[in-house]
Amino acid sequence: MEKLTYRQPGGKIITRALLMLLAILMLVPVAVTFLYSFFSPSEIKAFMQTRGSYDDKAWMAIKLSPQIFSLSQYYEILIRDTSILRMFVNSAFYTVLILLGQAVVVPMMAYALSRFRFRGRDALFFGIIMLMLLPFQVTMVPNVLTLRSIGLLNTIWAVVMPMWFAPFYIFLIRQFMLGLPNELLEAAQVDGAGTIRCYAHIVIPVCRPIIGAAVALSFADCWNLVEQPMTYLSQRVDLQPLSVMFNQLASESAGIEFAGAAIYILPALFIYLYFLKDILAGVQLTELK
Repeated sequence: MEKLTYRQPGGKIITRALLMLLAILMLVPVAVTFLYSFFSPSEIKAFMQTRGSYDDKAWMAIKLSPQIFSLSQYYEILIRDTSILRMFVNSAFYTVLILLGQAVVVPMMAYALSRFRFRGRDALFFGIIMLMLLPFQVTMVPNVLTLRSIGLLNTIWAVVMPMWFAPFYIFLIRQFMLGLPNELLEAAQVDGAGTIRCYAHIVIPVCRPIIGAAVALSFADCWNLVEQPMTYLSQRVDLQPLSVMFNQLASESAGIEFAGAAIYILPALFIYLYFLKDILAGVQLTELK
């Protein structure tokens, strides 16, 4: 006799309501950032100068509308003072170079570790796991010494090249490739496909969800680089990305920090929306049917 399962719509409604409330709370800072980007620089300066003078027994006053709707902050950034725009271009330049390098290196290493048997494979994979677990502070000194010895310190390649060998994404894609059915590749090999053809025309298209998720997650990592540029580009302020200079921009209260933050948020938001389905499908490592 089959057991009857009873649905609990009330529980689902409560769960959805809580998730929506959590989503709203997480989106409030983003909405406030875009709202404040339409304040005039003088109004933002006056508002930022009130920091640290709030009564701890009262709610902090939040401006919900500007005195005058203004695009002055965007004018300052995009036309008058292009220093923030230059740092934005630096961030975009680093991100593109890193993602292009990872697109070549990461899937190939994952494919080799998941499909081929060779001497030292397990030791190599163990090393990737260890690098994935170690924080940047542990590997910082060896990286600096290595980059200095090969003459790449204080150059753009000091930031870009170490990021090409991203251990977490190698591990993520490798675990997904382990679930690929052997019959799929064997059928292609029977039809005359070699290793490179199987990789390019079968493995990569099938792994599109996990690769899309890795691209979106890696974009967030590259776009928000802070420790690597501060360490590897300590003598090249002109090469610093925008993520490094945000703290200084807010502490000086230049009156354009919210427009700079809004411009900085947009690329990450577009990338997330574009790869949303891949993130949901890929991170869960869904099984092939």
